[in-house]
Amino acid sequence: MSPAAPARGPLLLGVRHHGPGSARAVRAALEAARPAAVLIEGPPEGDALLPLAADPAMQPPVALLAHAADDPGRAAFWPLAEFSPEWAAIRWAQQQPDPVPVRFIDLPAAHTLAARPEPAPEGAGAGEEAAAPAAVRPDPLAMLAETAGYDDPERWWEDVVEHRGTGSEAAPRDPAAAFEALGEAMAALREALADREDPRDLVREAHMRQRMRTARREFGDSYAVVCGAWHVPALRARTTAAADKRLLTGLPRTKVETTWVPWTHRRLARAGGYGAGIASPGWYAHLFAARDRPVERWLTKVAGLLREEDRQVSTAHVIEAVRLAETLAAVRGRPLPGLAETLEAVRAVMCDGSDVPLALIEDRLVVGDVLGRVPDGAPAVPLQRDLTRQQRSLRLKAEAQERELELDLRKDTDVARSLLLHRLRLLGIDWGRPTASRAGTGTFRETWRLCWEPELSVRVAEAGIWGTTVLAAATAKAEADAAAAGELGDVTALAERCLLAGLSEALPAVLRALADLAALDTDVARLAKALPALARSLRYGDVRGTDAPALGAVARGLAERICVALPPACAAGLDADAAAELRGHVDAVHGAVGLLEDGGLRERWSAVLRTLAGRESVPGPIRGRAARLLLDEGRLPAEETARLMGLALSSAAAPADAAGWIDGFAGGGPGSGTLLVHDDRLLGLIDAWLVSVPAEAFTDVLPLLRRTFGAYEPGVRRTLGELARRGPGARPGGAAPGAAPEGFAPELDPARADAVVDLVHLLLAGACAAAGAP
Repeated sequence: MSPAAPARGPLLLGVRHHGPGSARAVRAALEAARPAAVLIEGPPEGDALLPLAADPAMQPPVALLAHAADDPGRAAFWPLAEFSPEWAAIRWAQQQPDPVPVRFIDLPAAHTLAARPEPAPEGAGAGEEAAAPAAVRPDPLAMLAETAGYDDPERWWEDVVEHRGTGSEAAPRDPAAAFEALGEAMAALREALADREDPRDLVREAHMRQRMRTARREFGDSYAVVCGAWHVPALRARTTAAADKRLLTGLPRTKVETTWVPWTHRRLARAGGYGAGIASPGWYAHLFAARDRPVERWLTKVAGLLREEDRQVSTAHVIEAVRLAETLAAVRGRPLPGLAETLEAVRAVMCDGSDVPLALIEDRLVVGDVLGRVPDGAPAVPLQRDLTRQQRSLRLKAEAQERELELDLRKDTDVARSLLLHRLRLLGIDWGRPTASRAGTGTFRETWRLCWEPELSVRVAEAGIWGTTVLAAATAKAEADAAAAGELGDVTALAERCLLAGLSEALPAVLRALADLAALDTDVARLAKALPALARSLRYGDVRGTDAPALGAVARGLAERICVALPPACAAGLDADAAAELRGHVDAVHGAVGLLEDGGLRERWSAVLRTLAGRESVPGPIRGRAARLLLDEGRLPAEETARLMGLALSSAAAPADAAGWIDGFAGGGPGSGTLLVHDDRLLGLIDAWLVSVPAEAFTDVLPLLRRTFGAYEPGVRRTLGELARRGPGARPGGAAPGAAPEGFAPELDPARADAVVDLVHLLLAGACAAAGAP
């Protein structure tokens, strides 16, 4: 093919920022015009990064990231996909035998980021710098679609632009004709909406014209401009350089840094908050890649996805879906089946009319989770380079699709992965989030949910101020957080996170802050809230090989202060909400004391519980809970428990306080009702009290009782109901209270019990192995 004659004037190619038809048309127009240079809407700071686009390791979607050097959180993205017209222009210029110069001409990021005190919303795209427009203007594509008789701008754009040259439709003879028509339409729209111009657009367009003048002096008129179609009329307008210079004078500036970062199809979607986003990036990527039979190829992909989900989809389904999509397009007068027709055909033929599998198709294929890749040579802060190195050495691939990662902390590689993820979380880089494991609850097992989002690149740049490696940055951040912490609970949570992240060098600073705050804090609720995190750290920190002996002294001192301060705090005239909150703290402290493995401290805590259980001034929920905890620990005889219950449920007690005692004693989660099933005396006391409650007070205590007994397992509730129907002391089969259940002997048979000991040991060993316990 012989090259065409050079263009006689600047070739203005107005585009929609992401679209396969636009990308193909831009490439065809450039091939026909053969300009000496290509100017593209984008920040000029990205010019130095353009050579990286030719690197084979660069795989779209990617984005230019610009951020303020002194505040990486002030940032903006310019995303580019394989089907973006700007990317098509860049690659065309670089693929020529004699590469054509490419330059960005939009307003520099140094101005746009300096003008915005707040960080840019996610997904500021080419020509959409993330600042909200001063005046809301109608969507120009929607106005053009309405003028053409379409009620859906996406469908109009597909028919007019995206389907051009797709499948069997031949490409137009004049590649620039569509751009000329679109430019004329935009000129008419801008004239009609002249009173709603965004001042920022005027400034940006002034800078574009200045860059065009520079290109004209260097290349004559043989250059092309690829920009948003809305800007074409302004770039054609005849204005003076002096007028444009006045618009650009006095703009604020800031020092910026730029790089390429991976992007995702999901972040190209309009639903993700991206101002220049599209509804179906996965569909557009398919249209761009499939140069023939796009509908057939698309429906084949759909069938493959449904088969992976164990749905019965055959080749006949695909053939019938293609026929239905083509028929729908013909009935609607469309040149080719669009996304709407293909989805309707899929719902009818492959999904049996159900929207559930269709939602999966829309998520996985119409939008998609494709994650781009950038070369190693792309500029990056040292922290990013260290993170990339660790990702490779630990075989942790950053992926856009959410996935679960199971870690066994008895393996060195999994321990290193756990440390990395915990350190990143401490730095505010939430690549992974801990979640409950479906395989067990052992302390040697961790489950993470991983998902790499493009904005995490900004979080990495922000965290770069703390250090050049993940370990150094996390250590410095932990020390700074400890120094700035104002509440005891924040520091104890930080100490736990430091142990999980293996930040032994940060622990001394955290412990100093912890000791200082613990010595000054007199609020027993805050002390009780802080203790469990310390206890967990001491109990499970050694799983990761972490040594934190200094935590023990702080934790025990905290527990001693709670033992002293808790009884007076519980007798201070608490209302119902405060009593419920303090009851929760009693539970938490009880569990923490059990983890500390200090015999003297346990005895001290048991004495506190006995004080709470027997003091009438303590609210009923706390007294009942203290009695139950002592009973479960074997420190309160059954007779004494019955005595305390009798006192709490006596006729002298207020019904609301008695109901609270029952809630504290018999409530508290799974297994709480089993005690009442097997202890006739306690059940009889509750039954007798319930019958004696006056009618006028019953309505007041009913919600609390329903909450207490409603938390029991269905089988427990059914058994309690049966026992209540039969009457206190009655047992199925006429068994007397305290007698052996039917089918059981009065006494234990040691010989028969010994026969199952080995089997029980085997079962327990298997259960421990499954849970990851040692």
